[in-house]
Amino acid sequence: MNWKRFSAALAAALLLAASLTGCGQEKPQATDMGDDLLAAIQAKGEIVVAMEGTWSPWTYHDDSGELVGYDVEVANAIAEKLGVKATFVEGGWDGLLAGLESGRYDIMVNGVDIDEERQEKYDFSVPYAYNRTAVIVRGDDDSVQSMEDLNGKSTANTITSTYAAVAQKYGAEVTPVDDLNQTFELLLTQRIDATLNAEVTYYDYMKAHPDANLKIACLDLDATQAAIPMRKGEETATLRQAINQALAELSEDGTLSELAVKYFGVDLSQP
Repeated sequence: MNWKRFSAALAAALLLAASLTGCGQEKPQATDMGDDLLAAIQAKGEIVVAMEGTWSPWTYHDDSGELVGYDVEVANAIAEKLGVKATFVEGGWDGLLAGLESGRYDIMVNGVDIDEERQEKYDFSVPYAYNRTAVIVRGDDDSVQSMEDLNGKSTANTITSTYAAVAQKYGAEVTPVDDLNQTFELLLTQRIDATLNAEVTYYDYMKAHPDANLKIACLDLDATQAAIPMRKGEETATLRQAINQALAELSEDGTLSELAVKYFGVDLSQP
């Protein structure tokens, strides 16, 4: 055997392996569950949190480009309770839910409303925010006075959102979009009749765009419950319990109320 040639080949192979390992660490990855996701997360010292980063005031970028928002601070507070750091991964709503289900992320903190269809796919924490759904129209449009008036109207939302489901329930035709800004662009340019979203999201948008020709036509009287989804299975049971305990403590000490008032102007953390 030519030992010099063998040694050179072995060194090259080790160098390639090290290079590939380094590349794999550049992008955050969800924790390998094993039998207990919480234990794996704590051993790793990191929880990978999925969110949009484009839905103010829940999760967005401020003028300096920093990722901020109610959900960002809630996720960081939960991570601190778990004794780990939160690593955020941003993306489109539909892709985040799919990634959560397939195991690319540990949890999703993005004002996700609990509904029956989602409960079949994911396990949820206890609610940490309560929303009223607003029907938003152009300021000069008086054709929508109630939820029933959505019948035959065109709306826009991310297609798997609860807002899209509510619009369809009342007979609206929903155009799929990627984010909130695209929704309002379609509405303001008269390519749709209305959009449904959280009442506080409308007020936040108007605060940033006071001249926008928009108004709330009506409100859905039933408040939705925002919670934290995670993958289904026994492996996530202890994580869910720990997150529920963290949320209970953050509610009891007033942290959730303080953050809600900071970002929404009202306390959405209580039913």
